[in-house]
Amino acid sequence: MRAVCGLDVHKDTIYLCILCETGEIFEHVYGVLTCELKTMCREMKRRGVTEVTMESTATYWIPIWRVLEPHFRLKLVNPYFIKQLPGRKSDVKDAQWIAECTLKDLVRGSFVPPERIQQLRQYDRRIFDLDAEIVRKLSKLDGIMQRCNIRLSNYVSNTDTKSYKSVVDKLCEGVTDPEELIKEIHGRIINKHGRETILASLTGVVSEAEKDTMRQLRAELTLAEEHKQECHKKMVHICETHYPKEFKRLMTIPGIKERAATSLIAEIGVDMTKFQTAAHLASWSGLKPRNDVSNGKYKSRRITHGNVYLRKTIIECAWGASRTKDCFFSRFSYHQTVVRKKNKMKVLVAVARKLLIAVWHVLHDETDYVDFNPDCKAPATNG
Repeated sequence: MRAVCGLDVHKDTIYLCILCETGEIFEHVYGVLTCELKTMCREMKRRGVTEVTMESTATYWIPIWRVLEPHFRLKLVNPYFIKQLPGRKSDVKDAQWIAECTLKDLVRGSFVPPERIQQLRQYDRRIFDLDAEIVRKLSKLDGIMQRCNIRLSNYVSNTDTKSYKSVVDKLCEGVTDPEELIKEIHGRIINKHGRETILASLTGVVSEAEKDTMRQLRAELTLAEEHKQECHKKMVHICETHYPKEFKRLMTIPGIKERAATSLIAEIGVDMTKFQTAAHLASWSGLKPRNDVSNGKYKSRRITHGNVYLRKTIIECAWGASRTKDCFFSRFSYHQTVVRKKNKMKVLVAVARKLLIAVWHVLHDETDYVDFNPDCKAPATNG
């Protein structure tokens, strides 16, 4: 006799409903402490539950998943698809509806990677958070420099350059003489804009409070960079230890280096059986154009929603692949942007999708990347 369970997960409570093929229903409310989760697990085993379905509610589902995973077949589903039909007026009814959908095989589970890949994901998304934090702090640091009327950021490529950081370090030490500060500027910047212009941009009024604030921000930036490097080293160690072949194969694809390879493994794993086709992976990532057609007219070709972390990584890789000499992706980008005069950003998304297709084939077929060259023709055969 088949018995399934539906869980409606909240921050402080879990609404449980066990449904049997005979129509028997058991409903109960549990807390979220580990001891209560283990009690719930024992009750489910006692009642012969084999399948459990829960909604992906923020991060509240993760500890429940970890406790139940060794004992049951689990499904994580999107609440949007679960709650399409009306008529549920309480949370217990929600749990019952989840159980009914599971019993009738109406729901399909979302992709939940194995534990080791989940650890990689935590490191990967921590790096994304640190990148955003570094950008915010650099912006604050430049705001202080502008308030002191030191306009160096107008003449450097970005505020993360070595010259800019060296000038900030000197200011934090109390050095405000432009003749001393200009010694920290790279000669190419001075030659490009002129010595007098750079000296004028380094002349300002810096108060004691501003020196202290800049010193604190520089310390926070240094700490964030150290944490970022630590996370990256952990990711590389896991990939080289547990996924060495896949790690090396991904780096044979143009535009994909060490950081991108670790991020790709963290977001999609190495088991491509979870994605039936390469197009399925592209759709899951959000790089598939919308199919919004009416009466033969395309209303929208915008890309769909998907894994934003994977999309960020693969689009950055597309930038690099588009600038790699003598590879398919750079030739495609050149033809679309220069010959066919298409929008550069749309072409970049197209290159990113093609890169992701290549990633799927490299992992699925367990082979290195082989570049496509249209000039190479198959040898002619006699007869």
